[in-house]
Parts: sequence; structure tokens; C-alpha cells
Amino acid sequence: MKSMVSKIVAAGLVAAAASPALAQQSAEVARAMNTGITWGKAFAAVGAGLCVVGAGIGIGMIGKGAVESMARQPEAAGNIRGSMILTAAFVEGAALFGIVVCLLASQYTI
Repeated sequence: MKSMVSKIVAAGLVAAAASPALAQQSAEVARAMNTGITWGKAFAAVGAGLCVVGAGIGIGMIGKGAVESMARQPEAAGNIRGSMILTAAFVEGAALFGIVVCLLASQYTI
């Protein structure tokens, strides 16, 4: 058991000592790996995704509330349906605005 631990420790030390030498790249390889993705674009993509997820959750909750309301008061179904569609449109507009802001923010680099 003791010899196995010493072998593992020795292998770890060799790997740690060799990693700087193995990590060196030529300038051509570095240029080829540069994809142009910056932190600003990454955060903008995350923000756009959160806008979409938030809008989906919000519209789902609106639909759930509207269906429950129509089940309790069927005579008010027409008014509830109109309010539901208007509110869902407002949520979609806010989500679209958020996505546009994220796309505009992706033009800046951090």
C-alpha cells in the first residue's frame, strides 16, 4: 500500500513538473484557436437565455392562473381570456426587449 501511494505521488509530481513544458504552443496554433468569443458575448448569451426562460415561466404561470380562474367562474371566461392574451403579449414584449439588449451588449468586449 505504501509503495502504491509513493508511485501515485511520484506520478503527480512528474505531471506537475512536465505541464509547463507541454502547455507551450506555437503562435500559429494560438491564432487558429482564437475563435473571437469574448466574455461580453458569453454573458450576453447567458442573459438572452435567462430572458427566454423567464418569459416561458411567466407565460406558463399566466396560463395556469387563467385556466384556474375560468374553471372557478366559467361565465367570466371571455374577459379572463382577453386579459390573459394581453398580459402574455406584455411578457413577450419585455422578453424581446431583454434579448435585444443582450444582443446589443454582445458588441462590447470585457
